[in-house]
Amino acid sequence: MSKAPIITTDSDISEDNTPLESAHTLSVYVNNQPGVLARIALTFSRRAYNIDSLVVSRGRDERFSRMTIGVSGDPAVLDQIIKQVNKLIDVIHCFEHTSKEAVAKELVMIKVLAPPSQRTELLQIIDHFGGKTVDLTETSVIAMISGDTPKVDAAVKLLSAYKVIETVRTGKVVMARGEQPT
Repeated sequence: MSKAPIITTDSDISEDNTPLESAHTLSVYVNNQPGVLARIALTFSRRAYNIDSLVVSRGRDERFSRMTIGVSGDPAVLDQIIKQVNKLIDVIHCFEHTSKEAVAKELVMIKVLAPPSQRTELLQIIDHFGGKTVDLTETSVIAMISGDTPKVDAAVKLLSAYKVIETVRTGKVVMARGEQPT
C-alpha cells in the first residue's frame, strides 16, 4: 500500500532563498497586558519596517513580558522606531542589542524523512550540531538544534539535502552579558 505524499507549507531552501540573519535585535520589556504586541507591531508597520522574527514570553514577574524582535533595515528609521516604542504606555524599555554586549540564540525543529538507509547519516549530522532527536519513527525524524544564527542556518542547509517535511524555527532570544539587565 502506497502512502500519500506529505504536503507542507514549507518551501525547499535554495541558494537564493537562505534565511538571512537579522541586522538588528531589539529587547522590549512590557507590561503583560492585552494589545501591547499589536501597538508595538503597528509602530513598525507605520514606518514600513518589517519584523523578521518575534519571540514573546512572560517574565520572572508575571506582570511583565519580554519581547525579542529581529528586524532588518535602515538604522536611522530604526532609531526613530525605538524612540516611538519607548513612548508607548505599556513599554518599560526598548533598546537594541549588539553581539558584543549580549548573547543571542535560536532554535529549529526540523522533520526529515528518514529511511533506514539514511538514518545513520541524519543522526550523525544532528549530533555534529549538538542537536537532539526529539521524535523518531519508522519513516521520519524530528531534530531540535539550537545555537547562534549561522549554526542553525548551517544545520538547516545540511539537512536540506534530505527530504525535509517541515521546519519550525524560533526567532532569536537575547540576554545581556554580565550584570546588565536585558
